[in-house]
Amino acid sequence: MMHQVNYFLICFSLVTNVAFSQTNPVIDIFPSNTTLHGNIAYNNDSLTKHLLDIYLPPNAKGKVPLIIFVHGGGWLGNDKYADMGYMKKTVAEVINSGFALASIDYRFATQAIFPAQIQDCNRAVSFLYDNAEKYGLDKDRFALMGFSAGGHLASLQGLSNNNQIEDFFMPNTSRDFSFKAVVDFYGPSELTSLKSSEDPKAPEAILLGATPVARPDLSKIASPVSYVDKNDPPFLIIHGENDEIVWNRQSKLLTGWLTAVGVENELIIVPGAPHFGDMYDVENIRTKVLAFLRKHLK
Repeated sequence: MMHQVNYFLICFSLVTNVAFSQTNPVIDIFPSNTTLHGNIAYNNDSLTKHLLDIYLPPNAKGKVPLIIFVHGGGWLGNDKYADMGYMKKTVAEVINSGFALASIDYRFATQAIFPAQIQDCNRAVSFLYDNAEKYGLDKDRFALMGFSAGGHLASLQGLSNNNQIEDFFMPNTSRDFSFKAVVDFYGPSELTSLKSSEDPKAPEAILLGATPVARPDLSKIASPVSYVDKNDPPFLIIHGENDEIVWNRQSKLLTGWLTAVGVENELIIVPGAPHFGDMYDVENIRTKVLAFLRKHLK
């Protein structure tokens, strides 16, 4: 599930002429005149993994709906710029469609084991909710979009939100936010059924501090399917036919659970696609993603 940290980055820096000057390696992906609020500390500390970026559409009027972007990297690598490099057209279309995008960092499993990652995701969204007026965001129209390990976290966050799991939140942070929709790109949904679930060196074992098979109790807590119920937000799930890192059975299982309880969802299996790459940034998938977001956020 590890993406190579530099699989998409171009070795250069750009200084933006937007909300304020700041180096951002992916700003060229965004439409001109996108407003950037970068490297915001969402937990009032100095951890580099407690930063987020907010991208606002040009000429935004009133409060705009927000997509929270959660990067992949096996819970062990990458940063808030990851996955944008092979999803350039989709990212640009999100902004052109009048949505804001907030991309968040979270602690790696080598820094802190689970549930630190979901705590960070919830803390970031809590910050965005509490500061929605400051940044021109509509706090009643939040959606999640995650990739691989980020797909796992976005799904877990979206599904567990109405369960209010105490260990998934940092102390003294708001929990009033909710999500209108979740877009999950090839995220794990049930950790004990991952093909490497008995390998102590696998990312999921490092995440939990034990292999999922050895600690099915921990695995259950960290698995999105554990929290599926009829009150969950709608899901759009996208997975590659030839994904050898996270088998698409993971997404088939998630869509099966969602369908069983009556939650609106759609699973798209992308023919010939591997675990990640520009095969996910094609027009037919992009059209589905944007139609799904417009339906539930507009």
